[in-house]
Amino acid sequence: MSEEPKSDEPTGREKYKRLIAAAQKATRIKVAVAHPCDDVSLGGAIEAHKLGLIDPVLVGPPERIRSAAEGARLDIAGFELVASAHSHDSAAKAVGLVTAGRVEALMKGSLHTDELMSAVVAHEGGIRTERRISHCFIMDVPGHDEPLIITDAAVNIVPDLEAKADIIRNAIDLANAMGAPEVRVAILSAVETVTSKVPSTIEAAALCKMADRGQIVGAFVDGPLALDNAISAEAAAIKKIVSPVAGRANVLVVPDLEAGNMLAKSLSFLANADAAGIVLGARVPIILTSRADSLLARLASCAVAVMVAAARRKATVSSAL
Repeated sequence: MSEEPKSDEPTGREKYKRLIAAAQKATRIKVAVAHPCDDVSLGGAIEAHKLGLIDPVLVGPPERIRSAAEGARLDIAGFELVASAHSHDSAAKAVGLVTAGRVEALMKGSLHTDELMSAVVAHEGGIRTERRISHCFIMDVPGHDEPLIITDAAVNIVPDLEAKADIIRNAIDLANAMGAPEVRVAILSAVETVTSKVPSTIEAAALCKMADRGQIVGAFVDGPLALDNAISAEAAAIKKIVSPVAGRANVLVVPDLEAGNMLAKSLSFLANADAAGIVLGARVPIILTSRADSLLARLASCAVAVMVAAARRKATVSSAL
């Protein structure tokens, strides 16, 4: 039987614990961990391995990885180690393991996000697809019934209409991979009425029409919606907004990166929420973690990657039949 996630976090976080338990039922995935040269990134990868989620391939300068392991009293003897010269080289070699078909996911270690993503989107040797790359936070918000996906708060700074359509498609794929029985996407703005004075409301209306015409599928999509009437049934009722999404959204699509970043960090620091993170739209899921993340949030990020990889394997088999 798999052991319970170890954490010094307060009791609760049941949504993340359920995600991890669900991922433990899937096949563990091999993950290239780019530059795990500190105790936090190395320890998170090892703990995810102990829980049966991933088999990490450690990519980085061997002496720095071993030093971090010794300092944190972590046993890395059983893990494959791919040597690199520095953090940029770590990112390139981790991405190279994807192109070689050796791993099913990437995981950020102790290097800058820009270093890893530069290797991901490189014209030569990168792992782009036709889909726009985007980031999703999976928030475990105390008092909220289910995980809340917020996108995009980390990759696309000011996405245009076409980029937002892909951001929504990526989030829908993620919610389905996580086993959401119903995906309800709210396209956020400051108001719930369409007005030329607030351009994001016009884009929201266009995205909803794209969903009506089958250009975006797999979810209920509504917008523009202000945050209150996207997640509060009472607020939606007061505004007399009737839709499958209003008051019940489990995916929040923000107007731009600044809004998303502020929303996610407000929930983390004011509402004691945890934020798991994953990047989608590349050939494999990319686990993005931060030194500020709790252990449980880092494990949840790994669990989500496992579920995304499992959904992709299932889709590949289905398309081959």
